[in-house]
Amino acid sequence: MEPIRKDAKINPAASANILSQILFCWLNPLFRIGYKRRIEEDDMFKVLPEDESKRLGEELQSFWDHEVQIANKELKTPKLTKAIVKCYWKSYAILGIFTLIEEVIKLVQPVFLGKLIQYFESYDPNDMGALYEAYGYAAGVSISSLGLALLHHLYFYHVQRAGMKIRIAMCHMIYKKALSLSSVAMVHTTTGQIVNLLSNDVNRFDEVTIFLHFLWVGPLQAAAVIGLLWQEIGPSCLAGMAVLIFLMPLQTLFGQLFSKFRSKTATFTDNRIRTMNEVVSGIRIIKMYAWEKPFTALVNDVRRKEISKIMSSSYLRGLNMASFFVASKIIVFVTFTVYVLAGHPISASRVFVAVSLYSAVRLTVTLFFPAAIEKVSEASVSICRIKKFLLLDELVKTNVMLTQKERKEASVEIKDLICYWDKSSLLSTILGELPQDNGVVKVKGELTYASQQPWVFPGTIRSNILFGKKLQTQRYEKVLRACALKRDMELLPEGDLTLIGDRGATLSGGQKARVNLARAVYQDADIYLLDDPLSAVDAEVGRHLFEHCICGILKEKPRILVTHQLQYLKAADHILVLKEGQLVAQGTYSELLRSGVDFALLLKKEEDEEQAGGVGEPSRSRTLSQNSVRSRTSSVLSVNEEAEPLQTVAEESRSEGTIGIHMYLKYLRAGANILMLIVLVLLNLLAQVQPTVAYILQDWWLAYWSLILTQSFCSFASGLTVATIIFGFLCSLLMFNTLVCSAQTLHNRMFSCILRTPVRFFDINPIGRILNRFSKDIGHVDSLMPWTFVDFIQVFLLILGTIAVAASVMPWILLPVLPLLIVFLFLRRYFLQTSRDIKRLESTTRSPVFSHLSSSLQGLWTIRAFKAEERFQQTFDAHQDLHSEAWFLFLTTSRWLAVRLDGMCSVFVTIMSFGCLLMRNDLEAGAVGLALSYAIALMGTFQWGVRQSAEVENLMTSVERVVEYTELENEAPWETQEHPPPDWPLQGLITFDQVNFSYSPDGPVVLKNMTAMFRPREKVGIVGRTGAGKSSLISALFRLAEPEGKIYVDGVLTSDIGLHDLRQKMSIIPQDPVLFTGTMRKNLDPFSQHSDEDLWNALEEVQLKSVVEELPSKLETVLAESGSNFSVGQRQLVCLARAILRKNRILIIDEATANVDPRTDELIQKTIREKFQECTVLTIAHRLNTILDSDRILVLDAGRIHEYDEPYVLLQNQDGIFYKMVQQTGKAEAASLIHRPNLTNGLPPSNVSNLVIFETAL
Repeated sequence: MEPIRKDAKINPAASANILSQILFCWLNPLFRIGYKRRIEEDDMFKVLPEDESKRLGEELQSFWDHEVQIANKELKTPKLTKAIVKCYWKSYAILGIFTLIEEVIKLVQPVFLGKLIQYFESYDPNDMGALYEAYGYAAGVSISSLGLALLHHLYFYHVQRAGMKIRIAMCHMIYKKALSLSSVAMVHTTTGQIVNLLSNDVNRFDEVTIFLHFLWVGPLQAAAVIGLLWQEIGPSCLAGMAVLIFLMPLQTLFGQLFSKFRSKTATFTDNRIRTMNEVVSGIRIIKMYAWEKPFTALVNDVRRKEISKIMSSSYLRGLNMASFFVASKIIVFVTFTVYVLAGHPISASRVFVAVSLYSAVRLTVTLFFPAAIEKVSEASVSICRIKKFLLLDELVKTNVMLTQKERKEASVEIKDLICYWDKSSLLSTILGELPQDNGVVKVKGELTYASQQPWVFPGTIRSNILFGKKLQTQRYEKVLRACALKRDMELLPEGDLTLIGDRGATLSGGQKARVNLARAVYQDADIYLLDDPLSAVDAEVGRHLFEHCICGILKEKPRILVTHQLQYLKAADHILVLKEGQLVAQGTYSELLRSGVDFALLLKKEEDEEQAGGVGEPSRSRTLSQNSVRSRTSSVLSVNEEAEPLQTVAEESRSEGTIGIHMYLKYLRAGANILMLIVLVLLNLLAQVQPTVAYILQDWWLAYWSLILTQSFCSFASGLTVATIIFGFLCSLLMFNTLVCSAQTLHNRMFSCILRTPVRFFDINPIGRILNRFSKDIGHVDSLMPWTFVDFIQVFLLILGTIAVAASVMPWILLPVLPLLIVFLFLRRYFLQTSRDIKRLESTTRSPVFSHLSSSLQGLWTIRAFKAEERFQQTFDAHQDLHSEAWFLFLTTSRWLAVRLDGMCSVFVTIMSFGCLLMRNDLEAGAVGLALSYAIALMGTFQWGVRQSAEVENLMTSVERVVEYTELENEAPWETQEHPPPDWPLQGLITFDQVNFSYSPDGPVVLKNMTAMFRPREKVGIVGRTGAGKSSLISALFRLAEPEGKIYVDGVLTSDIGLHDLRQKMSIIPQDPVLFTGTMRKNLDPFSQHSDEDLWNALEEVQLKSVVEELPSKLETVLAESGSNFSVGQRQLVCLARAILRKNRILIIDEATANVDPRTDELIQKTIREKFQECTVLTIAHRLNTILDSDRILVLDAGRIHEYDEPYVLLQNQDGIFYKMVQQTGKAEAASLIHRPNLTNGLPPSNVSNLVIFETAL
């Protein structure tokens, strides 16, 4: 696999000196770059060795393995928390010392402040000793401010990095576990759940480490404050502490509620992401069945439940937050009311020491302590979910090293084997993927495997074939030739270095199958397990692969080939015939012919069985292999064709520049109308004006208490305090409500836009990229954004209020505030230039982590068969490290800003404290107290406000990414004013009039000037080599992209009517049968239009009734993800049952019998002949026998009609493509086909007079 990053810059943090590390000066060059231009991936620094994914993951894994061992011995459940604590407690405990020192300084500072105010209270101009002492206290206040500024951010940087380490280690373990899940475990989890664990659950570690230390610091600090306050104001302090202590259990209760909501939210999120994964994977089918509405209902339903839980937890957050803003004033008010009523005189120093101590403890007790409880309860839910996943069953494989001699005698031995199976299951058992119920499977030798559903991973074609082996040019060329890939490589723009998109979106079904086979052949193994590798290619290529590859390059090796292609059996050394999991016959070809098993009958009937269409992967259906366009036929064909343009994967878009006011408006307007927003603004102002008035009066009242102390003033202040509380809570709750509603609206818009965008979007965007917006970005908009936004608004208003109060007491305070504000704003702007880009990079470097995970889960059996787990783990670690580079910069840049802001604030405090002493003759003690306590309060709040505003802007990048997906281009409308008649189409006459078709405006034209007519009730076979345009013809009919020219169905121009009107009236049995998670009933009839009787009858007609009756809840049984508990053949029959239920006049069969055995194929053909006698049927096929009894056959070549006539007529033309295709099926078969009687069942007379019929101009 390709390296993720060529060479990253050395991380300057590793070699920075101590001062540079404290002040984060080593980031200055990066900020200079960011100010001049956009930050790119190459500007990021290499991840520090101690933060590497591999190192962290293996370290935590060893602790977890040890914990599991001990628990198993003691017959207990292992505890993941225990493993995490054992791994990280030392490094994390040291950080506790930082917190302790910081909190001690917070308590010492008010004491210095009190002493300084005492100097003013007993001011004597002649007492120089007292003045010098006062200068000492002023220095104390200043130094403690500076100390806090530096310590606080060093602490935060290290705890956030600790959280990052745990998250990285967890992701490593989750991915490692995903690679070793057994088939039993796969039933208990889904891709959606694993993506959610990696995108949302692990994030809790980032958050929990920040606040964890406050669980013990909080109570300690509260106790210390009580001690200090007792000295100042005696027992009255208990009244204020009572309020605080009442808040603590209340918030603990909130924490418990929070974790309850969190675990429910997580389950709904899993479901939503799983459904999204299926929708994106099966989007072609959903569009062709016109099933967008039931899926919208399904996702909206899950989302509604998810949002209701998010809303409840947001209300809790709102209450928590409001209690923080309101608490301090209530406490001060209560304390001093009690103090005065107890008959004590009051002094400025006492008041301001108390106020400062309360505000020091308030932050810890009412913000950090409840946050710690909330985050711990959230993290414990996530840990439980991750633990459950880590304890799922694993596949245990034994690696036995073999000698050269043993390798030469490679063998597979099977005795009395019983498992639930078809042919593929036999191979999975040999691979060790399926547990056998009893019996013995002995494998001697190295295995390699080519899966039935071709799997490729995002990377170059070469890396897909080499799959970790060294490039040996001769062998590689030989393999390319044997697998008929040489010609494809010549035609692709960059040869075998062409990048394949997610799920091989840029290759055709046939190309994927051949790359999949080439990968197995290139490995130098002893035994080759080939699961039906010939069914995704046409007859000619199939023969080439069989002769040059399976019986050519591999002829010396044991090969186990599963196939439905009976014409190849003569070459086999030994044949096993399986029927419904039973071994019905075995022996050599001649023995079987002599034994007279119905094998001989099978052979006679099916000898022409040549390949049918491409087998896609389970998830993104290639129903209409739009890509076959790009697969110019394989190397077997002549070399005189022009190269086709290849569709490459678009790079993920990334916005630039500032996030404009219009984006904020879009965000807010999504949650409330203009009127509501105006009400909110007014409420917020009121909520702040009132407390500001209250605080001004309250603080002023405290400063000049002795002057006015009346009953009426007390009651007035009480009234204001109550009003403050009510408005504070009301505002908080309303804001949260609006922002969560915004999240819901944006999600619904994004989802409906995704469903309405043309199919091409899904071919050029990997599934991980789309899921990233629905998991991580929506996660941010759901929970982080509302909290940060509300916090920012409240802090911002609080700052304004504080400045207003301070200025009203001492107007000169504005002198240092204004320049400070200007510098702050400049710094913020300078910082955001870089920070925004880093946040956007963090989002885009996250997508590959998810893409890699989902592609690994699809190719799990292949990865394990090739023993490539270690290599895929390394690639995952490389993706994680790239993301960590961005995340590390995101953490450090925000600390860079914070240190500078707090540093400037501490300079401000220094100016204030020494300024007061210099102006000592003109100042009251109360005024000094007020000015200094505000300066100190402002210090923390000011920089927090600026940081939160930057954080809001960073989080807005998630909103921006979501909004981007709400503005994708739409396909034509689902419904238009013009509806066709209700019984349309009655006849089923389809006419193409000079149709040109391309999948995108700038893409190649894949159908060229096509004029043809399919008569009512006619059965037409459509054939052509890979890339001839067979599937494109169906895409044009279904308008998956808009064709040029005219297509009529029963005289109605298809481009005039809505897409749903058109698509609901045509049935399709797709190339890749897609089933969705949900009940069997929903899979057959998502609109609930049919009775139970209809459903059972349809199942009976496709011989699935007995299978469904055996399911636990029959029709109500919920299917596994992608219907994986059914075989490919059974899934194909479910698709046939859907077509029977729809009773449409037009049926399209797109290479539907590619992956089914002859018996199922025959059943499908028979059902189609009987049930769809009155319908127009278009069948795309590689197997010529399936279409030889068609009324007419349309032969396509390079997007044009080559010939179109009755089969018998076409067989007379020895220069025609069709005749040549028949010849390639083998001499005996060709002879029997050519000498068959004319099989047309008589064309129905055309009684349609009002239609213009365009006969093909041949």
